[in-house]
Amino acid sequence: MAQVRTLVVWCPDWPLTSSGIPDGVPAAVVLANRVIACSPAARERGVTRGLRRREAQGRCPEVEVIERDTAREARAFESVAAALEAFTPRVEMIRPGLCSFPTLGPSRCFGGDESLAQQVREMVDEVTGGVPGCRIGLADGPFAARLAARRCRDSQPYVVARGTSPAFLAPLPVTSLDAPALTDVLLRLGVGTLGAFAALGAADVAARFGTEGLGLHRLAAGRDERPSDTRVPPPDLEVSTGLDPPADRVDQVGFVAKALADRFNDELGRRGLACSRVLIVAETESGERMERLWRHEGSLGATAIAQRVRWQLEGWLTGGATPTGGIVRLLLVPDEVLPAAGRQLGFWGGHSEEGEGPRRALARVQGLLGPDSVRVPRRRGGRSPGEQVVLVPLDSVDLASPPPAGDSDQPWPGRLPSPSPVVIHPEPVPCEVLSRDGEPVGVSGRGLLTATPARVSIAGGRWLEVMAWAGPWTTDERWWDPVAHRRRARFQVLTSDDAGRLLSLEGRRWWEEAVYD
Repeated sequence: MAQVRTLVVWCPDWPLTSSGIPDGVPAAVVLANRVIACSPAARERGVTRGLRRREAQGRCPEVEVIERDTAREARAFESVAAALEAFTPRVEMIRPGLCSFPTLGPSRCFGGDESLAQQVREMVDEVTGGVPGCRIGLADGPFAARLAARRCRDSQPYVVARGTSPAFLAPLPVTSLDAPALTDVLLRLGVGTLGAFAALGAADVAARFGTEGLGLHRLAAGRDERPSDTRVPPPDLEVSTGLDPPADRVDQVGFVAKALADRFNDELGRRGLACSRVLIVAETESGERMERLWRHEGSLGATAIAQRVRWQLEGWLTGGATPTGGIVRLLLVPDEVLPAAGRQLGFWGGHSEEGEGPRRALARVQGLLGPDSVRVPRRRGGRSPGEQVVLVPLDSVDLASPPPAGDSDQPWPGRLPSPSPVVIHPEPVPCEVLSRDGEPVGVSGRGLLTATPARVSIAGGRWLEVMAWAGPWTTDERWWDPVAHRRRARFQVLTSDDAGRLLSLEGRRWWEEAVYD
């Protein structure tokens, strides 16, 4: 079966573009302490995607760091999707900053593939005000079209001729698949290009890499990720709910949308189906009907659907062309369904049913309290124990996969050795450290103690004898920033009450940062 000709609009720096930062200002958008987008001015100073926040600030001290806001991105990108409806009503949103549509009909109406791509380019420039970096790619299938968009140069659309997508994909690196676990193995096996991967036997790939690897193998060969087994959804799979009184705020409709997404997902699950493309429909009290397609390359779960509904509502209710009345009805229509592959349970270290309960509970709490209400810990780099774990939104991580090592396995000069403290104070507690002569203990510029610690008083409490101590571990952090510059010396001490304590000396003042078990 021939691939569907697809046009992709991709704005790689959309998280930054939607924030309204001018091009001349060095700025970076971060998620989970990593740079995901940066301005041209920041790139000129060495800031790139994937850098840690600290490293980006080290390369460009004046960089403006912005936390990612997907709701803001969705609001801004809705104007682009609405403009593309001048070419076709079948615009598919993949995520804020990336959308696509099939070109069979539009290409005939607008003078062919090249002419259509150029007109889309002009329309996007008009809507975004000529934001640099927006790219247009057109090829056989969404995967090849996205890679074509990456190859755009000088803002000119990249069009892959019909039937030549496999040849276009063949020389590209396997890292284009965006599957690090698979591509790492392939590179170690000497399979470095998509063409070399596609040349492997499908049965061998399935035996070594399973269903996921087989889907990526099909992509590398220029085919659909899965064999064509989609079907027209039965009408009774549509779910809807009414809102009385009419809602005109995102939080009002978003709460209802989570319950609707759960019901939608349950109905599909009972039939052994999963949804890969969903139509979100909102009707207003003024008789308006707004629709938008959202696609996912895998299958959309209840949380993912609710998230996309919220993004879309952000665009409709707070964007440029807001409805004239409140929303009275919300519908979810499965536009494309496929057999649910399920999840295989592993004996050792794999997915287990025991892990599904906590994930479902967290998703439920998130649906009740909002998308940013549930946060989970992730390890990262740092010198102090409080810096080595960060809480990130639930939607930004995959709880079914092992957590990445991140920066925690990188060298951090001055980092404390294991074991880690049991209790880390939210704010350091002031304390005093004296020698046997009753003199305050200090640290010289060379990192040497002025006297041996003998007694400690925490928060003005009783004096405790120091039974043993280790240190100091000295750090000189952010020396380039006069505001955030910190010089610290930290000690581990064992006091007479059998408690291990982490003490630090900063600005000639002692603090207790944490307590060991």
